[in-house]
Amino acid sequence: MAVETQAVKRPIQFVAPVAGASGAFAGVFVGAANGSVLLGLLLGFGILATIAVVLLEVLDPGLEKTAKWVLFAAMAAAGFLLGGLPGLVVGGLFGWFFGWFIYWLGMGRYRVPLPPYLTAGQVLWHYGFRVICGSIFVFLITPILVVMPLSFNAQDFFTFTPEMLRFDPAGYSLKHYRDFFTSSEWQQALRNSLIIAPLATVLSVSFGTLAAIGLSGEHVPFRRAIMAILISPMIVPLIISAAGMYFFYSRIGLQGTLLGVVLAHAALGIPFVIITVTATLVGFDRSLTRAAANMGADPVTTFFRVQMPLILPGVISGGLFAFITSFDEVVVVIFVGSARQQTLPWQMFTGLREQISPTILAVATILVIISIALLTTVELLRRRSEKMRGLSPG
Repeated sequence: MAVETQAVKRPIQFVAPVAGASGAFAGVFVGAANGSVLLGLLLGFGILATIAVVLLEVLDPGLEKTAKWVLFAAMAAAGFLLGGLPGLVVGGLFGWFFGWFIYWLGMGRYRVPLPPYLTAGQVLWHYGFRVICGSIFVFLITPILVVMPLSFNAQDFFTFTPEMLRFDPAGYSLKHYRDFFTSSEWQQALRNSLIIAPLATVLSVSFGTLAAIGLSGEHVPFRRAIMAILISPMIVPLIISAAGMYFFYSRIGLQGTLLGVVLAHAALGIPFVIITVTATLVGFDRSLTRAAANMGADPVTTFFRVQMPLILPGVISGGLFAFITSFDEVVVVIFVGSARQQTLPWQMFTGLREQISPTILAVATILVIISIALLTTVELLRRRSEKMRGLSPG
C-alpha cells in the first residue's frame, strides 16, 4: 500500500459522506432544540454534504479563505433566524468549524502531522479515538457548563429565561450570590464545612500516610489484604458505608456529634491518601533511609528530614482529594450528623428537596471553582513529584 508524505486532495466520494456525518451529528442537537431530531439529522447530513461538494468541486481552491468567511456568515445568519442572538453565536461557531473541517479533510491535511507509514485504518483510529474522548469530555462537562450561567439568573428559576437567551443584561444578576453570603443558614452550613473538612483531612493525611509507609515494606504480613480493607470505603457503595456508620456510631455515642462526622469523613478520605502516597513511594530510594540510620538518625528524624520531603507531593495530593471528598460529601453526614452539623452539601440537598432555592446554583458554581483550583494544584504537585522521582537515584 502506498503511503503519503504530504497533503493530497481527497476524492469527493470520501469527503462528502464524512462531512455529511459531521453535519448530521450537529443536526441532532439543532433538531432537538426545534422539536425534531430526525429532521435535524437528515437536513444536517444533506446540507453539509452539499456544502462539501460546492467548496471542493465547484469553487476554485484559491477562494478557500473567502469561502470560509461566506460559510461563517451564512450559518450565523441562519442561526439568528432560528434562535435569535444565541442562535447567531452557535451558527457562527458551526460555520467556522465546518469551513475549517471540510478543507482540512478534503485537501488531505489530516495526513500531514501523522507518520507516513500509517494505514487508512490506523489513521481512522487515530482521529476516531480523539473524537470519542472529546465526546465523553463534552458529555461529562456539559451539566457543569449549564449550571454556571444559570447561577447568574435574575429570576428565581432553574431555567434560562428569555432575557438570558437574548443576552439581555437585565436577565443577569448576582442576587443568588448575595443571598448565599447574607443568609444565616447558608453561612452556618459553610462554617460547618470549613470546620469538618480540614479536621477530617488532617486525620486522613496522618493515618493514610502512616498506613502507606507501613504497607510499603515487603516484610509486612498480609499486606495486600490489609491494603484492600483500608481502601474499601471508596469501593463499597456509599449508602452501605453510611448505614453501617450510623448503626456503629449510635452504639458508641458518636452519632449526631461533630467528632462522629469528622471520623466518618476521615474514613472516606484515608483511601485517597493511601493510594497517592503509595504511588509516590514506588519511586522512593530506600537506600536514603538506610544511609540516614547509619549516620545515627532515629526513625522519627529520618521520616521528617529524609522521607517526608520526597513524598510530600503525594501527601499533599492525597490531602486535597480527602478535603474535596469531605467538603462535597452529603450521604454520610445525613446519616451520622445532626442539624447542628449541617454542611454545605446537606444544605444544598435540603434546598432541592424542600424549597427549590436558586441559591443552590450559586453555591454549586463556587464549589466547582474550588474543585478546579484544588485539582489544578494536584496536577502541579503530580508533575513536581514526577520531576523529583526522575532526579532521585535509582
